[in-house]
Amino acid sequence: MKKAAIVLSGCGVYDGSEIHEAVIALLCLQSRNFEVDFYAPNISQYHTVNHLNGKEETPSRSVLEESARIARGAISDLSEFSAEKYDVLAFPGGFGAAKNLSTFAFDGKNCEVNKDVERAIKSALKTGSAIVFMCISPVIAAKVIGSGVVLTIGRDPATASAIESMGAKHVDKSAGDFARDEKFNVWTTPAYMLASSAAEVFAGASKMFDDIVNFLNAR
Repeated sequence: MKKAAIVLSGCGVYDGSEIHEAVIALLCLQSRNFEVDFYAPNISQYHTVNHLNGKEETPSRSVLEESARIARGAISDLSEFSAEKYDVLAFPGGFGAAKNLSTFAFDGKNCEVNKDVERAIKSALKTGSAIVFMCISPVIAAKVIGSGVVLTIGRDPATASAIESMGAKHVDKSAGDFARDEKFNVWTTPAYMLASSAAEVFAGASKMFDDIVNFLNAR
């Protein structure tokens, strides 16, 4: 059985992982016979957002503890991640990718990436794992990998420009499609950067994970 790791950034689109995208990634992987483990950095969230009214709240929350809600408690500190154990490393989107896993939401092209996230990606590059970024999370790949890596966040001009200013190559893709970089084994899909429903997110993710399975089977 092949193994995949999903890296979460909290629980909820406005301050953590986009829950639909995380669950769709899990469903796509498990339905293709992957054993899936969850990881998250053991850090504090940038802030907490009330998802009912969009207002910030004062309680400080842990990215790892909040991510455990999606993982049903079965989650590990990202500092413990070992790329040698996995065929796939996946990052769902949500603002947590741009606020907790990186500072892209605040610093744009000058953003910094969490050290454990950066280490996980660089180690997965060395092992030749398939690396997946959904929604806004490809900005992390642009910062960590650069070097002309092919990515998509859909069709948002400002974000596409930021990706290219970090040394990546952006390609326009619809919500039901994906981009693949064959040099770095990186797959990206726009998800809720363009999608208007979970069904559209699933269409793009399913197509992407089918391609990843073909890639892994051909190795």
